[in-house]
Amino acid sequence: MNGWFLTGGIAAVGVAAVHIAGGRRDVVLPLLSCGLADEPKRVLHAVWHMVSIDLTLSGLALLYLSLTDDRPGTGPVAWFVAAHFIAYAAAFLVVTLSVDWPRPLLRLPQWILLLPVAVLAAAGAA
Repeated sequence: MNGWFLTGGIAAVGVAAVHIAGGRRDVVLPLLSCGLADEPKRVLHAVWHMVSIDLTLSGLALLYLSLTDDRPGTGPVAWFVAAHFIAYAAAFLVVTLSVDWPRPLLRLPQWILLLPVAVLAAAGAA
């Protein structure tokens, strides 16, 4: 068993749970009740669901890899998940730092949840 993948998978599933519960309350419900036109509103709603699915499947993939660490293809899948979470964290950092807010890194702290999953997946693949 690969403990790095196991820990990363648990963390990723946790990130998905936070995204689904917190995102619904803090992002989706305000989005759906705002004055934005229906088409972009529904596209953003669908994208939120796509990210929910993506985070969940990535976590499940890491959990699966933790049990099958000796199989061919484990490394590339783990590196893909790591790159995926690094890209998500980078997107949040770029967006956060491009806005003139006080303490911007804590205003959109999603990167803090995403980066450890990337590190754990990469450590397991190394």
